[in-house]
Amino acid sequence: MEDGISEIDDARFFLAQNGKTDAKSELHATIDALLNESTFDDNATACRFPARKAWLKEQLEGIEFPEVKCDEYDKILDRLDPKSATLVFPSAHINSPASMFGHTFLRINSAYDSKLLSYAINYAADADPSKENGVIFAIKGLIGGYFGKYSLLPYYDKLKEYRDAEQRDIWEYDLNLSEEEVLRMVRHIWELNETHSFYYFFTQNCSYNMLWFLEAARPELDLRSYFSFQVIPLETVHATKAEGVIKKHFYRPSKRTILLQYEKLIHKEYIELPLKLAASDMDAAFLDTSKIELEQKRYILEASIELLEYNYSKSKIEKDAYLKRFFLLSKARAALGMGEKIVIQTPPNPIESHQAIRTSLGAGVREGKSLGFFGFRPAYHSLEDSNYGFLRGTQIEFLSLELSSDEDKLSLEDATILSIVSIAQRSDFFDNLSWRTKFGWDRNSLDNSAHFIGTIGAGFSWGNEFGYTYIMTDPLFYAGSRFTSAIGGSLGFVLDKWSATSTKIELTSRYYDIGETQNIFEFSQSFRLSQNLQFRFDYDYKERSKEMVEKQERSLKAYLNVYF
Repeated sequence: MEDGISEIDDARFFLAQNGKTDAKSELHATIDALLNESTFDDNATACRFPARKAWLKEQLEGIEFPEVKCDEYDKILDRLDPKSATLVFPSAHINSPASMFGHTFLRINSAYDSKLLSYAINYAADADPSKENGVIFAIKGLIGGYFGKYSLLPYYDKLKEYRDAEQRDIWEYDLNLSEEEVLRMVRHIWELNETHSFYYFFTQNCSYNMLWFLEAARPELDLRSYFSFQVIPLETVHATKAEGVIKKHFYRPSKRTILLQYEKLIHKEYIELPLKLAASDMDAAFLDTSKIELEQKRYILEASIELLEYNYSKSKIEKDAYLKRFFLLSKARAALGMGEKIVIQTPPNPIESHQAIRTSLGAGVREGKSLGFFGFRPAYHSLEDSNYGFLRGTQIEFLSLELSSDEDKLSLEDATILSIVSIAQRSDFFDNLSWRTKFGWDRNSLDNSAHFIGTIGAGFSWGNEFGYTYIMTDPLFYAGSRFTSAIGGSLGFVLDKWSATSTKIELTSRYYDIGETQNIFEFSQSFRLSQNLQFRFDYDYKERSKEMVEKQERSLKAYLNVYF
C-alpha cells in the first residue's frame, strides 16, 4: 500500500470490492472472511492469504480462527524449507540493452548444503523481447504495457539462464534475515502467487518487488525510500547494504568468464582446437596421437565442453547432437585423469562501485576564455566513470545535462536523452560486435552551438588485461537551423587496468553531406578518489565549419564528480 492505494492491480488479491483503494475496508473484509470460512481446503481464505492471517494473529491477541487444511501451501512450504535468504544480482549482459542494468531476484535457502537445490523467487515482465519489435517492447515497458509475473524456479535453472545463456556473472549477497523473517516473506510471496501488477521498467520492476519482499520480511526496513523516480537493480543492492541487511557475498563466474580464462591457459597454436571439437569438425581421438602436453589436452577438452554447453544454451545445436557430442568429449576428458582446477580471480564487487546519480562541478578554459561547468545525471554509468565493479565497455546514460557559464551567459554543453554503449571485446572464442547509440544535444557539430543529434553506430573491439581499443562507424544526423547528416569513423583506446585511474582517448573523422569534413579528438583522465568521488581531467579538440572565423576549438576541463 502506497499513499493509500495498493500497487497490486489484480482484483483477485482483494476481498473488499474497493480493497485496492481502501485499506480499512480490505482489513475488515479480511477479518470477516477469516472468521467465517465457508470452505476448509485450499480455497479457504486462510490458505490464500497466510501472511494476513499470521499478521492478524500477532495484532489481535487471543483471536481464534477456524482450522483449515492447506495442502498446496504446505507442500510448497515443505519444498522450500525456508531457512535463510540471498539477494542475487546477475550483472550486465554486454550485448543486450534490456539487460545492461543487471537484474535482482531472491533465493530462498533450505537446510541443504547445496545452494543449487534452493529455489529462486523472480519477478519480470510477462513478455519475450526476442519475439517483439524492440521499439514497441521498450515503449510498452516504459508505460506499463506488460503485466509483471512472479515465478518460483529451482535456482540452478536461473543460473543456466543468466550465467550460461546470457553470459552474466552472478553475485550472491546472503542476508541476515532470521528464519521467522524468511517465513514471513514466503507467506507474502504465496499471497501474490498467480496475481499480476503492471510492470514498469524504471519503477515497479524486478528490483522494486524484491524490496517489497524484504520489507515484508522485516517491516522496520525502509528500502523503498531510497528511490523516488527510478529503481536500478544495482542501486537496490547498495540500499540493502546501507540498511545493514547483507552479511556476506559469493561470486559465480559466467560461462563467458570461464571460457575467457581458458583462452589464457591454452597455447595459441592450439586455440582453434576447442572450437573444432565443439563444432564436431574434428574427432577427440586426434588428441590421443598428438604430441600436445597432457595439461594442454585437459584444457582443450574442458574448453570444448564449455563451448558445447554454451552453444546449446544459445540454441545453436540440437539436443540429440549435443548429448552425443557431450558424451564423447566428457569421455575423452575423463580418460586424461585429474588435472589442475582453473582459478578465476574474483573481479571487483559491484556493491563497491559508484552509485547511479552523478553531479559534476568543473572549471576550464576554451580558446582562452575561462568557464565554469555544472552537470547532473540521474543514471547510470559512462565510459569516463570509474568502471570499478561495472562490466567493462558498457555505458547507459539517461537524461544527463551539462551547462557551462562564463561572465556573459549560461550555455548548454550536452543534454543526453539516451546514450547506450556496448564495446564488447572480441576474442578467440567470442566474435562480439560493438555498438553505440545516442539521442540528445551536444556541441560536436560543425558550428559551436548545441544541436540535436541522433546516431546508431557499430564496430569492433579487442582488449587485454591492460585495456582495450575499438573502431566504430557512426552514421548520424544533426537537427538545428539546418538538417545535416554525416558518417563518422572513430578509433578509441581505454586503459583501465588499475582501479584508481582510467584513461580514454578517441579520434573521430566525420564526412558531412554538405561536403565538409571534421576531426574531433577527445582525451579523458579520471582518478577514483573513493567509491563515490572522482576527479576527471578532459581535453578536447574540434574542427569547425569553414564558414566560421574560429575554425578550431580547444578545451581544457577539470571536474569533481560526486555520486549518490
